[in-house]
Amino acid sequence: MKKLIHLLLASLLLAGLLLATTAATAAAPYANNRAPLREKPFVKLPLGAIRAEGWLRDQLQRQADGLTGHLDSVYPEVMGPRNGWLGGDGDVWERGPYWIDGLLPLAYILGDRQLIEKTRPWVEWALGSRQPDGYFGPAEDRPFESPAIQRDNARDWWPKMVMLKVLQQYYSATGDERVIELMSAYFRYQLRELPKTPLGHWTFWGEQRGGDNLGIVYWLYNITGDEFLLELGDLIHRQTFDWTGILAGGEVIPTPFSLHCVNLAQGIKEPVVYYQRSNDPAHVAAVKKGFADIRRYIGLPTGLYGGDEALHGAAPTQGSELCTVVEMMYSLEEMAEITGDVQFADHLERVAFNALPTQATDAYDARQYYQQVNQVMITDHRRNFEQSHDGTDILYGLLTGYACCTSNMHQGWPKFTQNLWYATHDGGLAAMVYSPCNVTAEVAGGARVTIAERTQYPFDEQIRFEIKIDGRKVKTAEFPLRLRIPGWCEGATVAVNGQAVASPGKGSVAEVRRTWRTGDVVTLRLPMEVAVSRWYERSAVVERGPLVYSLRIGEQWSKVKNPGKQIYGPWYYEVRPTTPWNYTLFEEDVRPERIAEAFRVERRDIGDAYPWTLENAPVEIRARGRRLDEWVLYQESAGPQPYSTNESANPAEEITLIPYGCTTLRITEFPLTRDLRKNW
Repeated sequence: MKKLIHLLLASLLLAGLLLATTAATAAAPYANNRAPLREKPFVKLPLGAIRAEGWLRDQLQRQADGLTGHLDSVYPEVMGPRNGWLGGDGDVWERGPYWIDGLLPLAYILGDRQLIEKTRPWVEWALGSRQPDGYFGPAEDRPFESPAIQRDNARDWWPKMVMLKVLQQYYSATGDERVIELMSAYFRYQLRELPKTPLGHWTFWGEQRGGDNLGIVYWLYNITGDEFLLELGDLIHRQTFDWTGILAGGEVIPTPFSLHCVNLAQGIKEPVVYYQRSNDPAHVAAVKKGFADIRRYIGLPTGLYGGDEALHGAAPTQGSELCTVVEMMYSLEEMAEITGDVQFADHLERVAFNALPTQATDAYDARQYYQQVNQVMITDHRRNFEQSHDGTDILYGLLTGYACCTSNMHQGWPKFTQNLWYATHDGGLAAMVYSPCNVTAEVAGGARVTIAERTQYPFDEQIRFEIKIDGRKVKTAEFPLRLRIPGWCEGATVAVNGQAVASPGKGSVAEVRRTWRTGDVVTLRLPMEVAVSRWYERSAVVERGPLVYSLRIGEQWSKVKNPGKQIYGPWYYEVRPTTPWNYTLFEEDVRPERIAEAFRVERRDIGDAYPWTLENAPVEIRARGRRLDEWVLYQESAGPQPYSTNESANPAEEITLIPYGCTTLRITEFPLTRDLRKNW
């Protein structure tokens, strides 16, 4: 049979692929949205279908060996047998479900039986807690015991939203029908009770995070087809904070302290989730407007924003909470699946490959509550944050800052792994974000296919996809393979078995449709050029591909006992600089015509070593910098950002930039100086 290869460049919303149909077609083995919900271009694969490899598997294993796999033993006052989600008289709110929301996907992706067994009591108790009226979960408020344990608001809608996500993932991995029975009963309970006790009845968290509830309602509708779920979805949308109006209006995001940082990260997806029901492009447009306003008014180069609890501007020394990182990733993953929009996938990689690696230690035994883009000293000290938590916010510890992140941090990498590949609406497979992995899935015609994704991305430009058709009788399979071309990438190429088939444009989705055979190899090359973007006080940020680059600063780590502030944990890490940090870049070097010459990229072969460390950074960029003497410490942070451009008589020096995610201390937003002497 003659091979047919063609390339389709999709629009950002894959308009040519969204056919406004409803149910999965015979060609698509994974169920899509039912009528009247809008068909999605992509559908998540069953949990466990994607297995991490290379550096990503190393990252997941570090979680399993660290806090994620052992939180019940290192944080027993909350995650031990007293937890209300295990039937105990302890914490009844979000923290237990938060942990399992990351532990469960990690366990199934790794195929780790011990971790799977660790999740089982939580799942079984939740399933067994269903009451005759449909309610599930802890039901009884108890007297205050300690600020470390949340024993009230047991019936708050919000913690149930997290456990619903846990059960959704559990069903994806196991097919346990008890999940469907519990959710059906609980959602009937919600439909009866929400008119009397709306989402914001107990706390404002449920009202602002209702999009998480809504997404699970639509997921269940696609399985059962029960019409009452559409009615419930409309009710939840009406009771949820008006994210569409807030994002489209353009007045709230620029206003300091107007929103909680994590609520924004979670709530920003709600209009897109409801878009499946409304089919109104205004819902997607509102989210796009919101992201544009974030970039303009409070944005940070990591893809996040200043929010040290409340929104707090764009200065590079403002904090960015760890919960914001993982919840923004989850929101972007959901929106990429629903819309097929390349911008959401680009944004997801920016957060995952920059903000996420640096906010936990390499051994995954401690985390920061806030991180700073310009972070030059990590000490027990009050800084210019909206909430400072006794000066513990940027310390690496178990409970420093606030304990929510200790529980919620675990979902980031596992869910990222789960979203590396999707089934497509027409029976194919799509890679919308890239990392080393294997995926096994069914395609059109019923064939089972395994694709091995071999790459050092995001450090390397090349991604190799090795195709295997599983089965003794079936030797070939015809299906479309779709590959995202990032918005930052010029000159991308796609080759099949060494033969170039296309050079797709940036910000598109390339499609290769052919009859595939075992041994076929697709090679995607995504050239990465150094670029410079401008940020707070016209500072300069160096980028290459999806990675942001920061000044390499020497680090001195020390473990400090914490007897006086036990609520923040028994110990923490401080990190102090051993090399200067107050460097500027040169104004003339960041001009577009000079960038290629002024910034020299050097690749390092680190073998199988873990890449997200100061010592193992796989890419370095050499540039010239100049010390700015008047830029000094303030509140043990980098002082107020000097406006660019400055003048200095100090000599030029060669400086080294490494990926942001490899740093602990760093300067990322550089002031500029003029080269007055022209002598370097």
